[in-house]
This record gives sequence, structure tokens and C-alpha cells, in this order.
Amino acid sequence: MTSLIILAAGEKSAEVTNWAGRIGWVVGLALFVAFVYWLMRQGWKWRGSLQSDLPELPGMPERAGEAKLTLSGRYHGSTTAGQWLDRIVAHGLGTRSRAELTLTEAGIEVVRPGANDFLIPADALREARLDKGIAGKVLAEGGLLIVTWAHGDKLLDSGFRSDRAAEHTAWVEAINTMNSTNHASTTEGTAR
Repeated sequence: MTSLIILAAGEKSAEVTNWAGRIGWVVGLALFVAFVYWLMRQGWKWRGSLQSDLPELPGMPERAGEAKLTLSGRYHGSTTAGQWLDRIVAHGLGTRSRAELTLTEAGIEVVRPGANDFLIPADALREARLDKGIAGKVLAEGGLLIVTWAHGDKLLDSGFRSDRAAEHTAWVEAINTMNSTNHASTTEGTAR
């Protein structure tokens, strides 16, 4: 019996004595993560410099008119129209944020706390649709409100998600109606 007690007392796990090796691995991993983050940041800056030919975003009008629709939700970014993975980062368009949208006769006012506010002018609107994804964000079918608009000589798709997804359909109808009215009056004016 005493020999069992002596054996049980002698069985212990080995102590960890290689602290230098463990600290080395932790420091190495931290440096690797920092290097990857730096590379991602450089890629973001490089993409922004490639898109520097994009003109400045339209500012908010002093008198926008009466609000037709409002939406509270998130802005998920902008891409080149039809290319849902080609993110636009110039002028802060790549920054995701909360957003308050207001549809008026002047266009769509996009107010973003912590990021640049901008206006999508009514004459720049091309269409609106429901979709499932935009660069970096994929949701269920119809989960995103995608607004296609002209900025400079480029067509952009901007993705928004309302806090109440049922509002998306009303926005699609209102923007597409507004767009067809704007383009019909432009065509009539040209034909005369």
C-alpha cells in the first residue's frame, strides 16, 4: 500500500520550462498578423489611387424638397455596375456604415454618421432592384436594395439594407418610376 502512495506522489505532469519558445511563437504570430493587415491596407490605398479619376461626390442640396420615402439601415458599399465584386473605394464609397436615406425630387440623400454624406442626383438614377449580394456582403435573395446610378462616366451600383426589409419594394418602385419619368421628359425635350 505504501508503495502505491509513493508511486502516486511521484507521478506529476512535466512543468513547462520553454517560455522563450512560446513567447517567440506568440510574437511571430503577432508580426505575421500585423504584416497581413498592412498588406490589406496597402491594397485598399492602391485601389483608391486607381479610382482617383472618379469625380467628387455630389454634396447635399440646400433645399432638397419634400421627402417621398425615408429609410434607416446600412450602406454596404458601391461597385462598378454589373460587377458585384469590383468595389469602389474612392471618396469614401467603400466605407460601410449606418445610413439614413431620403428620396426627394433632387434624388437620394445618403447621410452616413462617421463617413462622407453624398447625394445621388435624380438625373443620375438609372434603376433600382433587389439583389442578394454586393462586394463583401451576401444575404438571402432580395435582401439588398441596389441602386444603379451614373457618376462621371461610370455606372455604379450602391447597396443598402433597411432595418425593415419590407421597405425595399417601395423604394424599388419609387426609384424606377422616378427614373422612367425623368428619362421620358428628357426624351420628349430632345425630340422637339
